[in-house]
Amino acid sequence: MHSPPPHSVADLRTAAEQVVDVLAGAGIRRCYTVPGESFLELIDAIEQRANMQLVSTRHESGASFMAEAEAKLTGMPAIAAATRGPGASNLAVGVHTARQDSTPMIVFLGQVETDHLGREAFQEVDLTAFYAPITKWATTVTRADRLAEVTARAIRVATTGRPGPVAIAVPGDLFGQRVPAPSGLPGGIPPRPPLGQDERDRLADWLAGARRPVIIAGGGARGGREALVRVAERFHAGVYAAWRRQDVFPNDHPLYLGHLGLGCDEATLAALREADAVLVVGSRLSEVTTQGYRLPAPAGKGVDSPVAQIDIDPDQIGMVTGVWLGVVAEARRALEALADAPVSAPYRDFAPAHRAWLETTAAPADSAVHPGGRLHPWAVVESMRRVLPDDSVVCNDAGNFAAFLHRGWSYRHPRTQLAPTSGAMGYAVPAAVAAKLVEPHRTVVAVAGDGGTLMTGQELETATRLGLPVIVVVFQNGMYGTIAMHQARDLGRTAGIGISGPLDLAGYARSLGARGATVSSPEELDKALADALDTELPTLIDARTDPDIISPGATMSGLLSGDGGR
Repeated sequence: MHSPPPHSVADLRTAAEQVVDVLAGAGIRRCYTVPGESFLELIDAIEQRANMQLVSTRHESGASFMAEAEAKLTGMPAIAAATRGPGASNLAVGVHTARQDSTPMIVFLGQVETDHLGREAFQEVDLTAFYAPITKWATTVTRADRLAEVTARAIRVATTGRPGPVAIAVPGDLFGQRVPAPSGLPGGIPPRPPLGQDERDRLADWLAGARRPVIIAGGGARGGREALVRVAERFHAGVYAAWRRQDVFPNDHPLYLGHLGLGCDEATLAALREADAVLVVGSRLSEVTTQGYRLPAPAGKGVDSPVAQIDIDPDQIGMVTGVWLGVVAEARRALEALADAPVSAPYRDFAPAHRAWLETTAAPADSAVHPGGRLHPWAVVESMRRVLPDDSVVCNDAGNFAAFLHRGWSYRHPRTQLAPTSGAMGYAVPAAVAAKLVEPHRTVVAVAGDGGTLMTGQELETATRLGLPVIVVVFQNGMYGTIAMHQARDLGRTAGIGISGPLDLAGYARSLGARGATVSSPEELDKALADALDTELPTLIDARTDPDIISPGATMSGLLSGDGGR
């Protein structure tokens, strides 16, 4: 037998090209990045692929937020890439967001050359150690011929079990090396675990026999929205959306009981407090969703409210509260099985609980004619309701302004909310850019405060360059409102929360090639939104809001005077 001739260097392909083969083969379509010298061959290989898009952003935080938003919207990972040291540091905020939001993401981090590792070379950071706490898996590859294999494994890790980000640090001399094609790659995505028949029957009997059953649905149930509706209707169970997961269940459905968010109204929580069966589906029961780890209350702590939990990740089951039954299963498959269980359930009247939630979504009667030449925050949301399509993709930032949006905007359609459960400021504008790339024919709206807008608002230039007519609505009140509220309530005074203003944010948008409008009345805002829907350019609308209206239930003057903020 004759040995096959050795490969000539000219016949081999670069490690970067092989990595891109793996990414494209898995259905990954975009890489968001600020280009860096330590991964030149990777971005070149992506640029040369007809079925992939390289998106150059203005800051690494914008790149990581965009990758997170695309994956949240599609369920498929996107790529965020950054160079060593400063670039990797800037990228981290969006990776942490992906971790807390259970969003799949593939992160490539350029690193110093192999021969320089461990010498504190220029911009060197131990990236594996840095990224390990905020990813599902972080690794440094030191052989070019292993890069394709590690990439395939990264996709598998990011998308199985509880999804999340994976970080691969690559020394700058590896991507350009020509290497033989990999002989084999890790296998495809393993099958999602179903709900067993015995578990299905136990859950079905439990829900059917309960007096006041409710469901808490998290991001894991997004892919099973239709099945969730069927289960709710089959068992006459009320449904709560977990923190910033409001699009998981149609908000206009009579069994929708509201959003378990910050500052949740006590009337909205009543049905959860009174429930004798709480089924948690696809939710890790975060601090906000549980109202400070208080609800759902386990049996023996004042309210007899036994809990069952369905989750893809066994580590999440029973982590926050005791459960009488924990099931490891994919939410969609579990809900479909439960909806077909051969039991009948009595009718339960959740109309009063639904009305209690609806009452919290209504703006005060005087919000439309607010004195002082500033908009009431409620009036901004009301204008959005009047003018924008109800299937708009709404990307919201962190900040107190969001409390009005969470209550006032009704999420009737699937995958229409992009919001960080991590509370990361600066998310909205980059998220809108990614959403418009994914859904070019839908209206995409970023909603932010002036603080968050000036953290990543420069990504409006990215939107302009790519021809993406996103709409950015800014609640400009001249301060870091969330911190101002906490200081006023807890300390009786404020410090460090003022932002110079009012700033000409419309002019800022125009300087980046976008359109800009400044509004201080509902009529001006209605017109600005309508105009934004008819243009091919991104538009920033600077809504000047009253800084005293700090939340739906409090004013700054009231908090500072000690009367509870009313």
